[in-house]
Amino acid sequence: MPAKKSKKGPTKGSGGKGKRSLEGKKGTPAAEDRHWYADKQRRDAKKKPAKPAASAPPRAAGGDGRAKGAQPGTGTAPSGGGSDLLVGRNPVVEALRAGMPATRFFLVNSLDQDERVTEAARLAGEAGLEIREVSRSELDRRCDSQGQPGAAHQGVALQTRQYRYWDPEDMLEAASATAQETGVPPLIVALDGVTDPHNLGAVARSAAAFGAHGLLIPERRAAGVGIAAWKTSAGTLARLPVAQATNLTRTLKSYKQSGVFVAGLDGSGETELDALNVATDPLVVVTGSEGKGLSRLVRETCDEVARIPISGAESLNASVAAGVALYEVTRRRATSGH
Repeated sequence: MPAKKSKKGPTKGSGGKGKRSLEGKKGTPAAEDRHWYADKQRRDAKKKPAKPAASAPPRAAGGDGRAKGAQPGTGTAPSGGGSDLLVGRNPVVEALRAGMPATRFFLVNSLDQDERVTEAARLAGEAGLEIREVSRSELDRRCDSQGQPGAAHQGVALQTRQYRYWDPEDMLEAASATAQETGVPPLIVALDGVTDPHNLGAVARSAAAFGAHGLLIPERRAAGVGIAAWKTSAGTLARLPVAQATNLTRTLKSYKQSGVFVAGLDGSGETELDALNVATDPLVVVTGSEGKGLSRLVRETCDEVARIPISGAESLNASVAAGVALYEVTRRRATSGH
């Protein structure tokens, strides 16, 4: 007896069940355009024994998952920071506008629509996020499980993606490549012992405003990129690379060996900020915590330690100090032709 023929012919290609599955989701930026999609090979290699060369996967042109000469914000870096739940209509819309890395968009069913809800759903779809309709009680439970009991989610929430940090050397390499194109020396901001994520976000906002090429933060005992930092940065963390240093002092010394000067900010600095000699050179500006200032080893690593002349207050917090210093560096570079 002959085999019964299928009513449908075979689907061409290996994509599965139709043309739509082969086209992919539209509106999603390419992986190389998002610095949080990382090639984990470098960090994984430190944790696991190396595989035989014959079974090792091919590496990208730059050897680090990023093409050589890539601009800051477009490369990839090892992962770090945990996922979290961002709630509320305004915060969710702002995060989606800024390109905050996320995986799911939660929307309460039978929700009264307004412009913010409509825009959030549209942006989530364009970003290729999973859109999940849930009951209000389920979203309440999700908020509780994420340590936000009783959160005013207003019927929407965004499950953020684990942030992916740059490798410090890769970030400096990218900054140097940009400097060759623009003629503006590399400028990186480092934070020494800053534990308040709001300060981290505010520093990121100032760094982006004054043309810095990235942020350098310690891996331990310091604020990382999370919900609070994202919200305070007003979206700039979607574009500004952030690198984590296993040992900040050692990384700063490595930067110095690459021809970058290191200037610290401290109330007891020997030089006033407007007399900073290295402002127009490739530079890392280091600011410490409001309470302790620069640590001893970081201070000893600095080529110069500058103070910001103030009166009426004992000190400035890290984000304000960084903003003032970056303005002065930018002003000095503009007057010198950089």
